[in-house]
Amino acid sequence: MLTVWKESMKKIFVFGSNLAGRHGKGSALHAKKYYGAKNGVGFGRTGNAYAIPTKGHDLKVLPLGIILSYVQFFLLYAENHPELEFIVVAIGTGLAGYSHEQIAPMFRYAPPNCELPPEWIRINNNGKHTG
Repeated sequence: MLTVWKESMKKIFVFGSNLAGRHGKGSALHAKKYYGAKNGVGFGRTGNAYAIPTKGHDLKVLPLGIILSYVQFFLLYAENHPELEFIVVAIGTGLAGYSHEQIAPMFRYAPPNCELPPEWIRINNNGKHTG
């Protein structure tokens, strides 16, 4: 159903992917079904989605340092596109198996047009609630 992503052209769904661009499970499947993510695109903008690799071409989990480099590319993209709103899911914490505490700090300095998971906001604010 591609109508969902066509109706909200300014909202970009940010999901964890594999470099092969196989969007068969989890948030990647959701991105394909509802935001137009294309098979074969495992990194970057695809439809109204943005793929951040957490697994390689062979579907093995990537090291945190490699994931961080892809996150940094995404953050730069988001910063350069203030007209868009990025809905970021908790990438790397599902099928890749990392904890929120391992991934959340990578997004500590996300620009204001990024909506982060509540767990990550709590972690990045050291458990303090912001007004």
